[in-house]
Amino acid sequence: MFFAYGEAELAYLRARDKRLCEVIDKIGHVDRVVDTDLFSAVVHHIIGQQISTKAQATIWQRMQDALGTVNAETILAAGVPKLQALGMTFRKAEYITDFAERVHSGAFDPEGIRQKSDEDAIRELSALKGIGVWTAEMILLFCMQRPNIFSYDDLAIQRGLRMVYHHRKIDRKLFEKYRRRFSPYCSVASLYLWAVAGGAIPEMRDYKPKTAR
Repeated sequence: MFFAYGEAELAYLRARDKRLCEVIDKIGHVDRVVDTDLFSAVVHHIIGQQISTKAQATIWQRMQDALGTVNAETILAAGVPKLQALGMTFRKAEYITDFAERVHSGAFDPEGIRQKSDEDAIRELSALKGIGVWTAEMILLFCMQRPNIFSYDDLAIQRGLRMVYHHRKIDRKLFEKYRRRFSPYCSVASLYLWAVAGGAIPEMRDYKPKTAR
């Protein structure tokens, strides 16, 4: 399943920004996979912190193989040592177990989060152990498919902005200017900035000054 967007969002962004319009026309539709299950999305993101995408996929697959269904009950039944044996750090295993305990006890309601505003959802998610603001924003975008997520803490978004708009540096004030411009479809703008940062348009370069060695 991919992040859902269509011509209405693209027409709006094209009209708002000439350079982004050119990027959209060159890249075409961006397919980004989403995980609509909030519980597994949180676990997946905790696993993936500071490791490669490939390593994350390997551990996640091992977890599915070992537990069958990944939910609060199967994680609590497994316990920290068994989770750690799947290849994750002790701390990550603790974070995942703590999250499962909160869901199991009703202290955290994954479905209730869906009813909240972006700000409240980010606040509640980032209060979980092992989940920071950036991870919470990614969960809102790639699990809940919220339309207006634009993460200042995302280094690839900053790189994409530098490449498209020829900036040497993106500070908070400049970032907020783009947020206002792309709103209420910042999530779709983010998909294109990620694509640019990943090399989707080979002739585009990063304008960040080279650091002296």
